[in-house]
Amino acid sequence: MKRFSRGWGSAAFLFLTVVSAGFRVVEAQVKPPAIRYPATKDDAEFMQGMIGHHAQAIVMARWAPSHGASQPVQVMCARIALSQSTEIKLMQDWLKERGFPVPDSTGKMPMDNTNMASMGHAAMDSLMPGMLDEYQMKLLDEARGASFDRLFLTFMIQHHEGAITMVDNLFKSASGGQDDDIFKFATAVHADQTAEIDRMKSMLAGGG
Repeated sequence: MKRFSRGWGSAAFLFLTVVSAGFRVVEAQVKPPAIRYPATKDDAEFMQGMIGHHAQAIVMARWAPSHGASQPVQVMCARIALSQSTEIKLMQDWLKERGFPVPDSTGKMPMDNTNMASMGHAAMDSLMPGMLDEYQMKLLDEARGASFDRLFLTFMIQHHEGAITMVDNLFKSASGGQDDDIFKFATAVHADQTAEIDRMKSMLAGGG
């Protein structure tokens, strides 16, 4: 009797194991594959525009050491220049892998892209929220010491708010922001620049 019980138990265990494995196979077969959305023109234009947007921020940030910025501002500028240079490379790679025209590190589009090249670089800049105009860039370049700190923080808050607007516009567009990589990147830009805006506002208010 004991021998029969042990045998029955082993058989039952084997049966349940096979059934369980079968359910897993069936579940895997009927489970729909993850949906992958293709990159769109809205996605590409966001990345192309953001490269130019980042490029201006890097120019501004790299002025800090030569323009007598305070140590806290220099630290923030170094962080901005490094992170946004890295992001430009990421955006360029994304565009290249998907066959879209790739701006250079200054944001200039390749000349064989007649639609964008015919607009001119200044016209492209004007389409991007938050970008500093020539007068603002001249004011910042002429400032030194505490004046540079104040103008840099003021203008970079404006610049970051423009980047956030670009992200918001992407997600409001009909077909933008559904590609996984775009969604993750744009969401990270929104979060990072929102945090930096809060930090810069605190610095302007004297919070260090």
